[in-house]
Amino acid sequence: MDWLFFFEVSLAGIGGGALYALTGLAFVLIYKATRVVNLAIGELLMLGGYVFFGFAGGLALPWWLAVPATLVVAGLLGAGFERALIRPMLGESPISVFMLTIGLGSILVGVVELLWGANPLRLPEFMPNTPLFLGEAYVSPKVATAFVVAAAVMALFLLLFRFWRGGVALRATASDQAAAYSMGIDVPKVFSLSWVVACMTAATAGVLVGSIGGLSPTMGVFGLSVLVVVIVGGLDSVLGALVAGLFIGLLEALAAAYLGGEYRTLVTFSLLVVVLMIRPYGLFGTHEIERL
Repeated sequence: MDWLFFFEVSLAGIGGGALYALTGLAFVLIYKATRVVNLAIGELLMLGGYVFFGFAGGLALPWWLAVPATLVVAGLLGAGFERALIRPMLGESPISVFMLTIGLGSILVGVVELLWGANPLRLPEFMPNTPLFLGEAYVSPKVATAFVVAAAVMALFLLLFRFWRGGVALRATASDQAAAYSMGIDVPKVFSLSWVVACMTAATAGVLVGSIGGLSPTMGVFGLSVLVVVIVGGLDSVLGALVAGLFIGLLEALAAAYLGGEYRTLVTFSLLVVVLMIRPYGLFGTHEIERL
């Protein structure tokens, strides 16, 4: 066995898995706070990449200005989506809200194609491109940078979720909405906050994914793998999103390297079926989750 090749593939898989985990956090955050299964998460990621392209490519802003501008736009869009689409649906059947998010994803794809066209685009180069080696193993500098950024964002996310007042309110609302109301927490405001933070997180992942593989209206397919991640890890588990994201990224990379690219999806969804048969609520999810 070529251990050097195995190590290189594993590093690439873990780098990709970090992006799965980052996007999975955005999914879990919305579900924990609002109990909404947001299938538009892949399209929100895609939109973040295109908004960054608009600032960095269209307006020629330096990346250190384009990134915060993208996050501001993503946060505003998240607040708007929650207020205009999700909040009026509170109390409706879960399947109705579920279908609403599918419709939102389709609308976002249409908007992107109208504004930027359907052809793939390349983001302006802003990541390091100097070859990187860990011992003798080559690591793509873009993948390594994406891993570091994703890890930093996830660490910040966890710290805010644990210590920031808004994060405490999010955790309280996720645990028991009625109790949160009784403690004086503005639950609708928490719902809006969850969408703001989740959309900013997804936009960050979109910039990273777009810088590695380019932009395309079909980037939303990335959300299917993220959905597998959060179901395997547990829809309401932050830890599950982190662990499952890294593991599935590694599994896909190994399957593609040793079995062929066409086996990536087969292996991933086979894992999903096995986990659902053994633990329908996910590896780290709670038993109270209601499946659609």
